[in-house]
Amino acid sequence: MSENETSPLLSAPAQDHVNAQDRDESAESAPLLSSSSYTPRYDGEHDEPEPERDDAASTRSRRCQSSSIRSSKKKSRRWPSFIAMGILAVMTVIIIVLAFIVPETVQEYAQQAAVIEPTNLSLDSITTDGVRARIQANFRLDGSKVENDHVRRVGKAATWVAYKLGTDQTKVDVYLPDYENILLGSAVVPPLVIKLREGDTTHFDFVTEIQPGNVEGIRMIANEWLEGRLDELRLDGTADLSLKSGIIPLGKHTVSESLVFEANKIPAIPKYNITRFNVKDGPFDGSMLADVSLSAFNEYPVELDIPELAFDILVPGCDITDPYILVAEASTGEIHVEPHSDVAADVYGVIRGLPDSLTRACPHSSSSPLDMLLKQYMHGDPATLFVRGSSHPDGETPKWIADILSSITLPVPFPGRTLDGLIRNFSLTDVHFTLPDPFADPDDPDSNPKVSGNILVTAGLPSEMNFGINVTNVRATANVLYHNRKMGELDLRKWQQANSTRVEGEKDEEPTLRIESRIIEAPLNVTDSDVFSELVQALLFGGKPIRLDVEALVDVKVVTSLGKLIVKELPAEGKIPVKPLAKGAIGSLNPKVGSLRILDTTPDSITLQALVNVTNPTPYTAHVPFANIHILKNGSLLGDATVENLDIVKGPNSHVLVTAKWKPSMGGTLGPQIGKDLISQYLSGWNTTITVKAHRDSIPGQPLICEALSRFNMTVAAPKMDLPGDTSDEKTHFIRDATFHFLSSTASFTLASPMHYNTLYVDFVNATALYNHTEPMGKIIYDLPFSAPPGVSQTPRLPVEWSLDSVGYDAVRKAIGGRLKLDAYADVDVRLGNWKESLWYQGKGIGAKVQL
Repeated sequence: MSENETSPLLSAPAQDHVNAQDRDESAESAPLLSSSSYTPRYDGEHDEPEPERDDAASTRSRRCQSSSIRSSKKKSRRWPSFIAMGILAVMTVIIIVLAFIVPETVQEYAQQAAVIEPTNLSLDSITTDGVRARIQANFRLDGSKVENDHVRRVGKAATWVAYKLGTDQTKVDVYLPDYENILLGSAVVPPLVIKLREGDTTHFDFVTEIQPGNVEGIRMIANEWLEGRLDELRLDGTADLSLKSGIIPLGKHTVSESLVFEANKIPAIPKYNITRFNVKDGPFDGSMLADVSLSAFNEYPVELDIPELAFDILVPGCDITDPYILVAEASTGEIHVEPHSDVAADVYGVIRGLPDSLTRACPHSSSSPLDMLLKQYMHGDPATLFVRGSSHPDGETPKWIADILSSITLPVPFPGRTLDGLIRNFSLTDVHFTLPDPFADPDDPDSNPKVSGNILVTAGLPSEMNFGINVTNVRATANVLYHNRKMGELDLRKWQQANSTRVEGEKDEEPTLRIESRIIEAPLNVTDSDVFSELVQALLFGGKPIRLDVEALVDVKVVTSLGKLIVKELPAEGKIPVKPLAKGAIGSLNPKVGSLRILDTTPDSITLQALVNVTNPTPYTAHVPFANIHILKNGSLLGDATVENLDIVKGPNSHVLVTAKWKPSMGGTLGPQIGKDLISQYLSGWNTTITVKAHRDSIPGQPLICEALSRFNMTVAAPKMDLPGDTSDEKTHFIRDATFHFLSSTASFTLASPMHYNTLYVDFVNATALYNHTEPMGKIIYDLPFSAPPGVSQTPRLPVEWSLDSVGYDAVRKAIGGRLKLDAYADVDVRLGNWKESLWYQGKGIGAKVQL
């Protein structure tokens, strides 16, 4: 045997020079497995050749090789069997791997790599049992989403081999394992073929039958979701799948899969806008119609036509545990929903009267459910309404839809509308003030000043309110502000009668409601004396119109086609123009004493009553239960004056009863002299003035008002006496006439006493008569008391010491039997009851008769 016949199947590189024929021949004698003497290792190195054997071994080897040549043809015929057995072994291993190892890996790969992109979901039709929905979506496998490299490689290999997977028509049932495994719904999926190789996309477009399951289960889920109690939703889907890969059937398999949806991933109710809201009177008494348009954006790839549906509109009761109150019935038109676009819906509602449970006050409260709802709306806060499918829908609505909708109550926030600026004009005219009652308790409304007047309000009506409305009563609590600072509170908590008139707007203007009401004695509580003081100062000395701002919460009784309603806490803002006193108005008070009565006297004080005529220069009227003011002169307190139950009207006010106390000693050491000079000037007919000023007890129970008023002094003319007399020229003089008896050197005087009920006594007189204002005529000194009773009286004859060398004496002689004008200056001591005072008197232009 040649050397080539004994070469191994894989020859050494040194034998590459052997020709092809020799290689073919040597192949017949090559062993199936070559010698290991020159087999490459896994590490790339070669084993060292073994040492050459001896000749005997070589001989035995050649005999074995000769025997092998004889049997080579017989062994070559068994190779296909060996190959088949090898392939079978490999397939067996593959099947074992795929059966016990790959499925879990492939399942993990499929779960992570699967990408489903819904492109459209449309409602094909609604049936009596459910809906036919057209589903369009894309499916593909994305291996980059798989984190584990081993899973990714095995998954790609398995899906590359399978390529496509097909299913027969399949029914999928979805259950709620957390709710006693009740059936949520079923869907029939037609046969599908899915491409499994990465990068290939399967386009789904099929119509499926969807049937709702247990209505109670749907209701439970919906209500928990709406109430915020649904943290997660677990769904179990089961189906019997008949699978095949190409033409190879893979059998029927029962598949069950669980899905868990977190609450934040469950689709929410879309946000919507109310584009139209209109309410008008209904076609029959006791009804109203509401026309509402809504728009919302559909962010999902869903398309469907929603048929006309009927709903009940409800509002919450007094307590969260109370049943909802039905207030209206509503229906929608057909709604067409397109993917990723705005959806418009028209809703029509009818209100048939208002139930008692809606307008009745809640327990331990003065507000009803309607009050609370309107309060939210009018303050701009969303008011929550509840929408529930009607239990009596239209006959064309499938029963399964009615069952589901009637079992679900959906809270719907109804956006509020702030009514700021609703009150266009607010005026108060024919104002009448009432000062506090000094004997009222602090918590009694009579302890505050009160305001009466005519209120005229012009209110704008929202454009959506197109129904008849009439205001019958109003009440309010209002803050009164001056220069944007709160001065006080106007309490109108008592219902005031009112009437209203609707005034249509011009062109695009909203209609308005003109409301008129007469408020009677509404308490005004002054809360800031500083602001009130600024107001009084502006009234007395500003000379410009004053504007008070009013911020109020108004309750209104209205009559509508639904009946009588009370709308509470309607925000209102208005302005009250206040006319200030005109310049010189204080001087136009023109006080005049008509009657004077002495009530009590002490050595240094007099208490008296007087009827005073005074002019009210303001456009306001007032009632004064009690008020006391101080009387001052040159800053010294001389006395006080009090009025009670006084009604002040516009213009002249006659016979105002004033009680005054004259006590100059209250003004300190300078008080008596200032008081003496004041009386002397007053009796002399001078244009005297006094200062009146409020003090902390001027109005009992109102320290803030008194503090504010005490900051101002008002100087007015001293009240003129209504002295008895015949001529207007003489009414200003206490000494009306004088008669000089020339021969007896005496004189008598006619006195006009300011007292109407009391007698004044003159204890001492030291007087000088002047002619031509400067020339002494004579002097009278008399120290015997004489009286000056009420009215006009004559003094006794008083001795006169003539100034014989004066021009005045000559004038008297020449005037015997006639008259002349004289001036007089006197120091007198007067007495009135227990009161005594030394006064001085200066009179001018006194008419005097001269007799022998």
